[in-house]
Amino acid sequence: MKRIFALVVAMAMGASFAFADSTLINGAGGTFPYPIYSKWFDEYTKVNPSVTFNYASIGSGGGIKQITAKTVDFGASDGPMTMDQLTQAPGRIYHIPTVMGAVCVSYNVEGVGKGLKLTGDVLADIYLGKITKWNDPRITEQNAGVDLPDTSIVVMHRSDGSGTTYIFTDYLSKVSSEWKGKVGKSTSVNWPLGLGGKGNEGVSGLIRQTPGSIGYIELAYAKENNIPYAFMKNQSGNYIEPTLESTSKAADGAVIPPDFRASVVNSPNPEAYPIASFTWLLIYKQMDDHVKGKAIVDFIRWAITDGQKYAEELDYAPLPPNVVALIQKKLDQVKY
Repeated sequence: MKRIFALVVAMAMGASFAFADSTLINGAGGTFPYPIYSKWFDEYTKVNPSVTFNYASIGSGGGIKQITAKTVDFGASDGPMTMDQLTQAPGRIYHIPTVMGAVCVSYNVEGVGKGLKLTGDVLADIYLGKITKWNDPRITEQNAGVDLPDTSIVVMHRSDGSGTTYIFTDYLSKVSSEWKGKVGKSTSVNWPLGLGGKGNEGVSGLIRQTPGSIGYIELAYAKENNIPYAFMKNQSGNYIEPTLESTSKAADGAVIPPDFRASVVNSPNPEAYPIASFTWLLIYKQMDDHVKGKAIVDFIRWAITDGQKYAEELDYAPLPPNVVALIQKKLDQVKY
């Protein structure tokens, strides 16, 4: 009996020691990269079982707020922080690109499948409330042979602070001077009209449930939910399907600044899908906790190298090799 009791005590002590040795990393932010981040967190614990992750998919705006307040160990955003936001942070924040993704324009129109052709100016005018019917001539003239109904367009957008919104409004601001002047680009804007959903999940659900609707969601969510999406006309005049290849093309030839806060929407590349972007992890240059700091840097190094092999199966485009090399040098500057 004493031996059994001693064994139980030893096992309990061993479990407590194992728990004590584990490092919990807390993060929060974008819903746009949530599918790939979830996969990475699961896979990385197999590489390094001493590290576990807790990630709240609350939108890029929430991720920026929480990393600024230091209530999480890292933030995540699909829209880069503004200079005002960076100066309000209690330390220098680095933007670390992780993958590239496409924001697709999805819709729920009876009898219309994937591949409806749209231009940026038409899309902007739909969101400005100037085009209100699916059979508007400006839509039908681009879609010969497609039976578009005389039904109202129901606009969907994000209700929370969102990097997906930043990418979408950044694009609209580049293709429509009226949109740029009246609404602009941000993780949160004053929408002229429409219904709001929380997260990519919320907008996906609204589109599926609402006949006649249109909205913007990350490509992985459109595919996962079997929601049709448009082929967008790019700067070169080509209608491009959002794919891994066309998303990667958006970064071809792009100038990547030292802080990585680069916009690649409306790329001049003739093969590029025009609503594509990097997504970033937000970390402090000077980490407060040595153990967590090292764990985060080690994880990021794995994510931008070995972890990239998981990107394509989840409909994200891997980082270009030149960007990976630049990130490695940036990570060398992180202190912990």
